[in-house]
Amino acid sequence: MSDLDHADLTAPDGTRIRRWERRPADATTAVLFVHGATYAGRGAFDAGGYSWLDAVAASGRAAYAVDLRGYGDSAAPAELDAPADEHDPVARAATAAEDAAAALADLPDYDRVHLVGYSWGTIVAGHLLTDGDATVDSLVQYAPVYRPPESHRERFGPGDPPRAYRTVTRAEARERWAAQRSDEGVPDDAFDAFWEAVVSSGQRVGDDEIRAPNGTLADLTAAIDEAPYDAAAIDTPTLVVRGSLDTASTRADALGLFDALGADDRTYTELAGGTHFAQLEAPRHTLVETVADFHDRAERD
Repeated sequence: MSDLDHADLTAPDGTRIRRWERRPADATTAVLFVHGATYAGRGAFDAGGYSWLDAVAASGRAAYAVDLRGYGDSAAPAELDAPADEHDPVARAATAAEDAAAALADLPDYDRVHLVGYSWGTIVAGHLLTDGDATVDSLVQYAPVYRPPESHRERFGPGDPPRAYRTVTRAEARERWAAQRSDEGVPDDAFDAFWEAVVSSGQRVGDDEIRAPNGTLADLTAAIDEAPYDAAAIDTPTLVVRGSLDTASTRADALGLFDALGADDRTYTELAGGTHFAQLEAPRHTLVETVADFHDRAERD
């Protein structure tokens, strides 16, 4: 596929937001993807030959991925340019939801629009659908984090005292992915494509290092004690899907979200052998097909 097209939008507070897109000329439906806690739209959804956006566009739907503030090529909060210990965590989910709302509101006039949240992006999607007047035709909560276990408190912690942001090196990113696999390890081609997409953005702060806001970690830690949004208020047809090896999105947590949702039309699916990065692993074809089938059904109903 050719390079991604993009549009720069403006959030309600004036922040510039980048939205990536692949738009078949005859598309009548669209999918908007919302990334997770560390890696922006291109890394999560458009990594070289592992592009979920390509797969969506090939099916005839328009595919969009938003970079939330402080991620990818969207504008970064001023706090990210100061030493990390000078400010509290920035870019919390409730604020990021306003960025996603701007990306959603600016879409062309499609017959149907589907929303896909990934990891921390599922919390953003939850805020988007419960805090304002945004509506979509279906919701996918992929690798969701809703009420993580107490054992994740140290893993998700934003520092003591909390810091505004963190940095992640190539080696650290690979190590965190590999820690979820006990078999063949991280696929080299997928990791190289993923990391190239990640560092080819405004998040890059060194040759092999990126910066990510810690508002995400503050949200994930807070969710241990209290649900981050009112899942019962979501009555949109919803698919909850995770990889069976995912240690960030646990089975108990994903099923807890599934049970808490207000939607009568809801489905739970696990991808055998998938980690938190299943879209870049062997189960990716099953993931793409499962989500596409769910979208097909939502459009028939």
